[in-house]
Amino acid sequence: MSIATQVLAVLVALEFLFIFYLETIATTSARTAKVFGMTQEELARPSVSTLFKNQGVYNALIAVLVLIAVFAFHSTPALVCLMGYIVLVAAYGSFTSNPKIILMQGGLPIVTLIVALVS
Repeated sequence: MSIATQVLAVLVALEFLFIFYLETIATTSARTAKVFGMTQEELARPSVSTLFKNQGVYNALIAVLVLIAVFAFHSTPALVCLMGYIVLVAAYGSFTSNPKIILMQGGLPIVTLIVALVS
């Protein structure tokens, strides 16, 4: 696995840890409201808060799996699978929720996937 691939993968993991932070720790913050285009009042609703926290844990797990693929297993195939999965989820989100998701959540994983495949 090239150093460029490793650096990009770590950046993807950091992005997903930031999403975890927004959704799980700073659930009702002004920043979270801005990022997700919701009001703080909406985010404070118990049902929405619970959904966000669950989604945040999912994003943290993705970050951990990316770091494990890079540093524990040094596995380009595992990283390619994870990046492919992230891109597919971002594509689904862009079709069902907000078209910008493919770039916001999928942009860096797309670059990482390309670099991993060509290096």
